[in-house]
Amino acid sequence: MDARLAIGVVGAGTAGAAAATLLARAGHAVDILECVATPKPIGAGITLQPTGQAALARLGLLDAVEARGARIDRLVCVRRGGKYLVDLPYADIDPRLYGLGIHRGNLFEVLFAAASAAGARITCGAKIVSRTPAQNGRRFLVDASGDQHGPYDLVICADGSICELHHEAPRCSSTPYPYGALWVVVADPGFAAQQTLHQIVDGPQHLLGYLPTGLAPGSDTSVVSLFWSLRVDQHASWRAAGLASWRDQVLRLDARAEPILDTLHDLEPVLFSKYRDVRMYPWHGDAIVFVGDAAHAMSPQLGQGANLALVDAITLADAIEREADVPRALAAYTAARRRHLAFYQFATRALTPLFQSDSRVLGWLRDRVFPTSRWLGFLRRRMVRSMVGIERGFVRRPIPIAEVVRPKALSA
Repeated sequence: MDARLAIGVVGAGTAGAAAATLLARAGHAVDILECVATPKPIGAGITLQPTGQAALARLGLLDAVEARGARIDRLVCVRRGGKYLVDLPYADIDPRLYGLGIHRGNLFEVLFAAASAAGARITCGAKIVSRTPAQNGRRFLVDASGDQHGPYDLVICADGSICELHHEAPRCSSTPYPYGALWVVVADPGFAAQQTLHQIVDGPQHLLGYLPTGLAPGSDTSVVSLFWSLRVDQHASWRAAGLASWRDQVLRLDARAEPILDTLHDLEPVLFSKYRDVRMYPWHGDAIVFVGDAAHAMSPQLGQGANLALVDAITLADAIEREADVPRALAAYTAARRRHLAFYQFATRALTPLFQSDSRVLGWLRDRVFPTSRWLGFLRRRMVRSMVGIERGFVRRPIPIAEVVRPKALSA
């Protein structure tokens, strides 16, 4: 696209900052409108899969992010008592692949700085609630105080699963999941050395995990994220029961949590995350497009949220670069993301009840079927490809390994 566009990006998170960086570098006039008055590097750990790493490499930011991360070579999930459910090594499909455990705050800082350096104008404390027409087919964005921003040729919605402009999408539904997760980030007692994402389950109601998370934001302290599955409607009673009660629950499932829990004096540092299932198609409307969780929020069971958001940003920027006008660019973006996103939304909806539900039957089924992947190589490799982020459907070829592999590996 030769014409310089005025673009309003709603939200300075992963998808928004990445898209803004690419579009500003391409010469477009980009405004980022962020509802938080003073954005900070908060959150817990996430996994950057090879697809997300490839997107960051395209942005020229992977080295900066990787320097703060922890290498992950496999995902291991066991039942209470130690019986394996799955053991998924990245090397099963290519020895050069690995995951990267990173504090969400570190990723935010790198992307936020890149967007600013690229020339995007960032306005904080602006909660966008609507669009209103301007001249020449442009739109103003209106914030909660009634102030107008723009006008813009294109609006990119990247403000998460509770997007204020979902009503502008042609078809959209947003449903909360009954289960969420508790997260706490503390100094790592030794999990990073194992280069493994550990999960322990007891039926589909209880899930405990340890994610090596690299370095804490603004610090050289190596940290680990502990996460614990919890029904949303039980959060208040969990907090009322206090630290001792939760500590007993966790340690009954896995004693390795003890040095992590020993760092807590109360429940104040423990975050609670709720999730939503956002269904939308197409992912664009009239001069408006949705990316990241605003377009396709899902349960974190496959750990793909940030990775899909980064791929969205790359794909959208490429479509705008190639196509002659905004409508064609947005149609090309939706078409390009259709197969990849459809697979991960379907797989997540199918997988989540096996790990977060009240169904004993589904838990029993999971415990019988999943262990077969240890001796059925084709099934295990399919699981690893799903984890890596390259699947595009049950009959379509996956994204080629060459598109996501790196020439150098993170040192052990």
